Amino acid sequence: MIRFKVLLLIFVLSAGNANAFVFTDVRVEGLQRISAGTVFGAIPFNVGDNINTLDLRLIVRSLFETGSFDDVQVGRDGNVLVIIVSERPSIDEIEIEGNKAIKTEDLLDGLSDSGLAVGQIFKKVTLEHIATGLERQYVSQGRYDASIETEVVPLPRNRVHIKVDVDEGSVSGIKHINIVGNTLFSDEELLERMELKLPTLLSFYKKDDKYSKEKLTSDIEGLESYYLDRGYLKFTVDSTQVSIAPNKEDVYITINVTEGEKFTVSAVDITGELHDVPEGSIRSLILSSAGQVFSRELMTASEERIERILGNAGYTFASATGQPEVDESGDTVTIRFFVDAGQRAYVRRITFRGNTVTHDEVLRREMRQMEGGWASTAAIDHSKLRLERLGFFKEVTVETPQVPGTEDQIDVNYSVEEQPSGAISASLGYAGDVGLIIGANYQENNVFGTGNSINIGINRSDFQKSFNFSFLDPYYTVDGVSRGYSVFFRKSDFQERNIARFSTDTYGGSVNFGYPVSEVSRLGFSFGYENTTLKEGIFPAQEISQFLASEGKEFDLFSVTASYTMSALNRGLLPTGGKSQSLSFELMVPGSELEFARINYNGQIFFPLGRSFVLRLRADLGYGEAYGDTKVFPFYKNFFTGGMGAVRGYETNSLGPQATPSPADSFPQFDPIGGNVLIETSAELLFRLPLVKDQRQMKSAFFVDAGNVFNTNCPPISVICHSPSDGELRYSAGIAVTWITGFAPLSFALSFPFNEKSGDESESFQFEIGKTF
Repeated sequence: MIRFKVLLLIFVLSAGNANAFVFTDVRVEGLQRISAGTVFGAIPFNVGDNINTLDLRLIVRSLFETGSFDDVQVGRDGNVLVIIVSERPSIDEIEIEGNKAIKTEDLLDGLSDSGLAVGQIFKKVTLEHIATGLERQYVSQGRYDASIETEVVPLPRNRVHIKVDVDEGSVSGIKHINIVGNTLFSDEELLERMELKLPTLLSFYKKDDKYSKEKLTSDIEGLESYYLDRGYLKFTVDSTQVSIAPNKEDVYITINVTEGEKFTVSAVDITGELHDVPEGSIRSLILSSAGQVFSRELMTASEERIERILGNAGYTFASATGQPEVDESGDTVTIRFFVDAGQRAYVRRITFRGNTVTHDEVLRREMRQMEGGWASTAAIDHSKLRLERLGFFKEVTVETPQVPGTEDQIDVNYSVEEQPSGAISASLGYAGDVGLIIGANYQENNVFGTGNSINIGINRSDFQKSFNFSFLDPYYTVDGVSRGYSVFFRKSDFQERNIARFSTDTYGGSVNFGYPVSEVSRLGFSFGYENTTLKEGIFPAQEISQFLASEGKEFDLFSVTASYTMSALNRGLLPTGGKSQSLSFELMVPGSELEFARINYNGQIFFPLGRSFVLRLRADLGYGEAYGDTKVFPFYKNFFTGGMGAVRGYETNSLGPQATPSPADSFPQFDPIGGNVLIETSAELLFRLPLVKDQRQMKSAFFVDAGNVFNTNCPPISVICHSPSDGELRYSAGIAVTWITGFAPLSFALSFPFNEKSGDESESFQFEIGKTF
């Protein structure tokens, strides 16, 4: 039986109440993904309401405003309100191809912010606007020939697949930059301070001749700063024209400026609420003074200094604003600093994020800002620096959000990114200076996240068989007193390490304590015992034979060591700023079978050179001397130098005095024997490696090393032995790279050693695992 149902749909054709009716039900047709409840919620009427043709128009408008429908029709079937809709498709997938200058993730984020994302309702007009916006974004990068093409592919179940094809084109190059209106400074002076450059021989690498709207904006701001920092308070950039050649490859830039007159400072005033901070303290921080040429840079720096000292006093939300006011004379200004200290802020809570291994306690004991105390900018920043110096973290950041609902409380949130702080290894390998290596080592500077360090090693090589164990607790007491201890056994054949022919069997141990003197310095004390048995090699050197004949072959030594260390480096691994130094004095106590003392100093300091380079200067000095009944400083305690970590480019331990071969040796060989004086210096120019995103794990430098080992008491039998006064320094230059890996630090050096007196030069490539330079 065929049933015909006559559906009378009354569409809105005119206004008025002629067709008004009370609807008793609502029927929605055409829905696929959208629920009926969504439609019911968009209708501004309820069942039982009396509606007319104007109300039907309102229903249509309300449903269109949801953005979910391409078409909406409204009518009636008796007293039933009938709504027929055609849904817009949903986005099933967005595919972007051809983009390199802008990451796909960034493009997808931009599309999502504009309402185009997987799962969202597809709006064609939005896609058209976004395509135009992307082209503008590429144009701002100087890619004038960039184009964006979009394709919408229908899919089953009312879905679409959006394809975005990006043709980025090429970056237009700067052909000419013309500055109009400058009479005080030449074009060359001004262009030198701009990031955008005219083409040079290095432009293919530096790409500084490629046009970018962001760079041009930055350069305009730089020009303004350049003039304002030299007193030209009324300097203005009147207009900027950017012209593109028909080939869309050449860009011509014209900048029109008005320089104005130079202004000097007539007076500096301070107004505002300072609370308990003396005005004199604030005034002493202001860099601008009467009689100076006005400088916005000095004014801005003064603002920052004022805010910092107020922040150190607990006024975290303090503000300071300098305002230059032109005097009636017309060529001088009065600088008024408007200071608002605000309310003193207190720290409610200190939290740590990202420390998945390191315990909160390890981070918290480095804090110099306390919970409940007033917030100090200096204490918060210094706490951050102490975390960086631990060497456990690749990066440390801090935020100080205000506690919601309060005006005088903040939270201090530290976020850290952990990095490898140790290594577990079983090794089978070969190194140029020690031969075949077999061993197992466990070295960790942050044991199970406790901040303690431990080192266990069992190794065998052609040079040495050894076992060692050491442990250090940097916070043995809550006051920061450290305690450590170590035990060791070594059986060494120094001939295998490019040192004169002898071997030693040594065992011993030590206990050490460290006491904090300041935030960056410590005193250390160590008490140790060592037993050493010396053995002559085949045809031993004459210096060794004489020492053994005079002093014996087995020694029990008791030592006391005092040390001072200071570290103000910006981080624990691969520092690039600050300074550090250490001084130690080791004394074999009277009554030991050998009586001697050794003193060591090493230090380093960093100097920033602009934005791209850092100068590092390093020195390592040592001196040893016998006393009491011991007449000669023990040769096996001599200093050595040469190789990675010392004077690069020379063989390990090869520099300095050479042992005199035995007369019975048919094949005499002068082996290094070291000396009681060590001099090492180094100058390094640190630079950033190109194409490396994470520079925190890499260190690269050009270097010049100089150093040698000397003997202040050369034996009469010694043929090759120099005192410090002889000036026999050795030099090398080259390039070195260190990379912190999850396995161990890897260091490489390409060196060119040369002798100052002879001028001999050679080339050396060195590689070492487990050390940084």
